Amino acid sequence: MKFHSQRSESVSQSQPDAPQNLYAAREPVFPRRVSGKFRNMKWVIMAVTLGIYYLTPWIRWDRGANLPDQAVLVDLANRRFYFFWIEIWPHEFYFVAGLLVMAGLGLFLFTSALGRVWCGYACPQTVWTDLFILVERWIEGDRNARLRLHRQKKWDAKKLRLRLTKFVLWFLIALATGGAWVFYFTDAPQLAVDLVTMNAHPIAYSTMLILTATTFFFGGIAREQICIYACPWPRIQAAMMDEDTLTIGYRHWRGEPRGKLKPHKKKKPAAAAATSDAPVIAEVEAPKGDCIDCMACVNVCPMGIDIRDGQQMECITCGLCIDACDDVMAKIGKPRGLIDYLALTDETAEQAGKEPKSVWKHIFRPRTILYTTLWSLVGIALVVALFIRADIELTVAPVRNPVYVTLSDGSIRNTYDVRLRNKNGDDRPFKISIKGHPTLRLQLEGTPYDTVDVPADTMSLQRVYVVAPKGSEPALSERVDLRIWVEDISNGDRAYKDTLFNGKGN
Repeated sequence: MKFHSQRSESVSQSQPDAPQNLYAAREPVFPRRVSGKFRNMKWVIMAVTLGIYYLTPWIRWDRGANLPDQAVLVDLANRRFYFFWIEIWPHEFYFVAGLLVMAGLGLFLFTSALGRVWCGYACPQTVWTDLFILVERWIEGDRNARLRLHRQKKWDAKKLRLRLTKFVLWFLIALATGGAWVFYFTDAPQLAVDLVTMNAHPIAYSTMLILTATTFFFGGIAREQICIYACPWPRIQAAMMDEDTLTIGYRHWRGEPRGKLKPHKKKKPAAAAATSDAPVIAEVEAPKGDCIDCMACVNVCPMGIDIRDGQQMECITCGLCIDACDDVMAKIGKPRGLIDYLALTDETAEQAGKEPKSVWKHIFRPRTILYTTLWSLVGIALVVALFIRADIELTVAPVRNPVYVTLSDGSIRNTYDVRLRNKNGDDRPFKISIKGHPTLRLQLEGTPYDTVDVPADTMSLQRVYVVAPKGSEPALSERVDLRIWVEDISNGDRAYKDTLFNGKGN
C-alpha cells in the first residue's frame, strides 16, 4: 500500500477543496524468474505438497468388508475419520484437538527459529500462488513481458488470446483443487464417476464451485493481498520472534551507500588522441558499498517489497531475494550474503567486526526448546492415547424419570441406557454384567440372555434393568455403588462404567 504525499498540481489548482485521495491504486506484482537454492527448495516443496493434496484421496487401504477402503476419509455420514490404520470416532475429537495444538506449537516453533518459513514455503496460499505465477510466466513471458501486456491499453488479438489461455488454465487448476477437496469426504472413484455423469449430490457441486472460485481469486487475482490483508499471521508473528530469530535481512553496513556500476571515459594520451580513431575504452567505477541498486531483489519478490528497507509485515521470507542478490554478487565479484538469513544479534556482531553466532545457537535457545518440549509432550500423549484405547467402549446414562420403579412384588428397579461401541471390523457378541451388592439382578430389554450382538464399527443402544429384591439393602438405601461391565466374548476385551443404584431410602 502506498500513500500519496501530496495532491497533484492540477488538482490543487483547479479544485482546491476537492477531497484528497490518500491511497494509490494497486499495481499488480509480476515477479521475475530467478534460480538458486531457495527457489529450487520452493519447487520441491510445491511438488511434494501438491502431490500429497491431489493424490491422497486415491490411496486405498483395506480395512475389511464392512469398512471403506479409502486411506484418508472424512466420513461425515457415519461420523468417522479414517487415516490409514487409524479410525477416529466423534467422542474422540480430542485427537483432532491435539493435532491442532501440535500444529499451532509447530508454527510457533518454526516462526521463533526461522521467521515466516511456513508462509514462504508451505502455506497453501504461497504454493498455489507459485503455481499460478508459473502458468502465467509460461504463457505471457517473464516480468517485463507481463508488465508490457498489463500496461497495454488496447485489447488486441494477442492480448486477448494470452489472457484467455491463462484464465482457462487457472480455472482448470482451481477446478482440480475443488474437486480434490470433495474427494476427501466420500469414496473418490465413485464420486468421480458421479461428478462426470451429473449424479453427484448438489453439495458436492456447490462445494467445488466455491473452492474453484476462491482458489482462482486467491491464487491468481489477489495473490499478495491475501497475505497482507486477509491473513492474521503477519500481525502476530512479532510475538513469536526475538533478536535471535533468523529471518531475511539486508546487511546495510556492507551494502551502503548504494551506487550503480557506471562506465566513464578513460583519458587518452595526447599523441594517441590526435592520430587514432580507436574506440574509447570504458572502465567501471566501483561504488562505495556492495549494493549496486540493480533492483533484482525487488523484481523477484512475490510481495513486491524492497527488503533493503528493513523488516516489513509483507515479507514472507521466501528467500528469492537472496537467490537474486547472490547471483548479482557473483557476477560483479563480490561476496555472497548481502541479503541473507540473519538475526539482530548477528547485525550487531558483524558491524563490530566479530563472528556471528552459529545457526544452531540461533535455533536451539530457551524459547525454541520450550516450544519443542511442549510439541513433543502433546505428540507423545496422543500416541499413547491412541495405542491404549480399547476396541470396545460403553457409556451409561441412568434413566431418572422416574428415579426408580416399584414392581408388583415390592422389588425396586432402576433403568439405564447403555451405549456399546464396537470399533472392530466385524460383528461381536458383548456380554453385559454388573458388580455391586450381591442381591442386585441384571435384566436386558428384548432378550432373556445377558449377551447382545453389536454390528461392526457401530454404536448400539441397549436398555438395561437392575433390580433389587424387596427388603434388600439396595432397595432400602438411598443409593448404592454399581459398576456395569461389558466383555467382548470373542477376545476377552473388557470395559466398565461406574454409576449408582437408587433405592427408596429410609
